[in-house]
Amino acid sequence: MKLLLHTCCAPCSVYCIESLRSEGIEPVSYWFNPNIHPYMEYKTRRDTLIEYSKMIDLELIVNEKYGLREFCQNVVGDLENRCQNYCYQVRIEETAKYAKENGFDCFTTTLFVSPYQRHERLKEVCEEMAKKYEVDFLYRDFRPGFREGQDKARELGLYRQKYCGCVFSEEERYAKQISNDKKTFSK
Repeated sequence: MKLLLHTCCAPCSVYCIESLRSEGIEPVSYWFNPNIHPYMEYKTRRDTLIEYSKMIDLELIVNEKYGLREFCQNVVGDLENRCQNYCYQVRIEETAKYAKENGFDCFTTTLFVSPYQRHERLKEVCEEMAKKYEVDFLYRDFRPGFREGQDKARELGLYRQKYCGCVFSEEERYAKQISNDKKTFSK
C-alpha cells in the first residue's frame, strides 16, 4: 500500500508513523500547512519535521506554500469555524490531489492524533476529498496514542509548539491572560 500521510508537525507524526509501521504500512510524509503563522513558526515546524524524517528514515515531500494572506482572506468572515471550514479543507484537498496525481493508493493525516481537532468534521472532509479525487482515504483514529507520541517527541528533543498553528489559535492560547490584562489596565 502506498500511503501519503499529510503531516501537520513532527510531534503529532510520531505515534501515527509508529502505528502505521506496526501495521506494515510505510507512509510517505507530506508537508502542506499554509495555515501556520507567523513565518518563523512555520519554518521551525517544517525544519523539525525535515530533521525528524531523517532520524527515522521517512520519505518526506515538502509542499512549500506559506499562505498568510490567502489564509486570512479565507477565514476573516468566520474565525470561530476556520478549522472546519477552511484549514481542513485546503490541506486535505491538496493532499488528496497530490496522492491521486502521484500514484498513491490512499491518504490520511496526522491531524487524527489530536484530541483538540474536530475529529468527525475532519473525517467528513477526508471522505469528500477521497471521492472528489478518486483516491482512497485510510481512516485511523490515532487519538489513543496522542500522549505517548508527545512524550516520545519530548524525549527526542523535537520542537513542540504551544498552539495549533494559526495566529488565531495563538490568540486563543493567551485568552485568559488577555482577559486578565484588560481587567487590570481598564481601571
